[in-house]
Amino acid sequence: MEGASQDINLNSPNKGLLADAMTDVPVDSSAAARTVAPEGLTAAEEEELRAEIAKVEEEIGTLRQVLAAKERHCGELKRKLGLTPLDGLKQNLSKSWHDVQVSNAYKKTQETLSQAGQKTSAALSNVGSVISRKLGDMRNSATFKSFEDRVGTIKSRVVGSRENSTDGLHSPSGAGDKPPQDNAPF
Repeated sequence: MEGASQDINLNSPNKGLLADAMTDVPVDSSAAARTVAPEGLTAAEEEELRAEIAKVEEEIGTLRQVLAAKERHCGELKRKLGLTPLDGLKQNLSKSWHDVQVSNAYKKTQETLSQAGQKTSAALSNVGSVISRKLGDMRNSATFKSFEDRVGTIKSRVVGSRENSTDGLHSPSGAGDKPPQDNAPF
C-alpha cells in the first residue's frame, strides 16, 4: 500500500494529502450489503448518499492539492522578493499588536490604569505631606527636644573626652602620633 511511503512531515506542503487513497481502497460489496440501512432510507437513497460522499471527498482532495500548489507558489514569490519567515512573523506580530491597541478592551484597560496611576500618585503625595507634617510636629514636641538635648549632651561628653585625652586613642599601638617602626627583617 502506498500510504506507508507517504510524506508525514507536518511542515510539508503535502500534509494531509492522500493521493487517491479513496479510489485505491477496494470496496467489499458483500460487507456493504451486510450493513443495515438507516431507517427511512431505501437502498437507492443510501447508494446515492454514498456516491455524493465520495464526490465531496474527491473535491476536498482536489482543493487540498490546489491549496498546496498555491502555498508553494506563494513561498517562491516571497523567496524571490527576499522575504523570510521572520519578516512574516514580525509583520503578523506588528499587526496583532496594532489590533490589540485599537480594541475597546485595551482602550478601557489603558484608561482605567491611567486613572489608577493618577489616584495612586495623589494618594502617595498626600501620605508624604502627612508624614512630613507629623515629623515636624514630633520634632517640635517637648519629648523630642528633651531627647535631642540628652543626645547632644552625651555627644559633647564623648567628643570632648577624645579631644582632651592624650593616652593615644587614635593609635592602636599606643605610640601616640609617632609612626610605628618597621622591625621586619625583609
